[in-house]
Amino acid sequence: MDNRFASRVAADIMKIVPYRPGKPIEELKREKGLSRVVKLASNENPLGPSPAAVKALKEEGERLNRYPDGYGYELKRALSELWRVPPEELALGNGSSEIIEMMVRLFVRPGTTVVLACPSFSIYAIAVTAQGGRVVDVPLTGHGVDLPAVAGAVDENTSLVILGNPNNPTGTAFGRAPWEKFLSAIPSDTPVLLDEAYAEYADGPDSFDGRDYISDTRPLVAARTFSKAYGLALLRLGYAVAPAEIVDYMNRLRLPFNANGAAQAAALAAVADRNHLERVVGANREGRERLQTFFAASGVEFIPSQANFVATRVGDGDRFFNLMLDEGVIVRSISGFAMPEWIRVSIGTPGEMEIFEAAFLKVQKLMGAK
Repeated sequence: MDNRFASRVAADIMKIVPYRPGKPIEELKREKGLSRVVKLASNENPLGPSPAAVKALKEEGERLNRYPDGYGYELKRALSELWRVPPEELALGNGSSEIIEMMVRLFVRPGTTVVLACPSFSIYAIAVTAQGGRVVDVPLTGHGVDLPAVAGAVDENTSLVILGNPNNPTGTAFGRAPWEKFLSAIPSDTPVLLDEAYAEYADGPDSFDGRDYISDTRPLVAARTFSKAYGLALLRLGYAVAPAEIVDYMNRLRLPFNANGAAQAAALAAVADRNHLERVVGANREGRERLQTFFAASGVEFIPSQANFVATRVGDGDRFFNLMLDEGVIVRSISGFAMPEWIRVSIGTPGEMEIFEAAFLKVQKLMGAK
């Protein structure tokens, strides 16, 4: 690439390394000539969505010529009942990634700082850099978010704090008591985005919902997604619980019809099917325990997780990832998260986990014989 147009592009955009999603199944099949591929790289829901959501999606297909409800009335009403908040405190997004981007656009100005735990979801830093902001990385402690250190990094130039709970890629979560202490330690007018993409999977004794801390006296926003536990990743739908004033500002920023009608219909049905969500969470708990037990028996270090993935240290993450591809198993090297010795493995079905385990042990031997 000769970059002939680079002089026309904002300098902050030129600094960005594009986000790289997990390798698609069909791409690996083509590359390796494989008939069977297991993907455990993108923290997807292996049980899929509620059958009711699939039915609603099919029915919505008959309305492809119509624009969706631009404000998501029915879905917001269902979420309002679920979270016991007024609809005015809910905003929809094209995945929770758009919620993140809207928060950055709302509060970040060129030269201001955004405090992040490091490593964390790379989209945080990408959005901040694109907006001309400066990232202040606070290293994890024991693979978990160091909330006192994050609070200590907040100053008069801080325009936003973004925290994932559970954190990606480590799967660690902080509890209610340290969270409340953190909130009391920072100025009440400091904007905070709590990314709860994996919150449905968290079952620690001190787990909490960000919704409980939404108040019109603090610019705190909790972001959720339908891509993970609800199994609707293809449809790209997320939402925020936020003070009504912040929701008003977000509605001024978002593109028209940013939450498409098919996604809204499927999500509405998914919210109603609590039994399916409970099955998903229960299966994930069992799969997570199986994976962590397997890693322990295999003699490798791993990070106890509260999400639907587990990170494990394998020596050379990129090499291990590539050798796993030869076995038809896609995991995630997290060298791009400044963890070059680690891979991240999503929880799959029992059958997928069996295939993964056999491939892992084979590659582990290959790595030891290098």
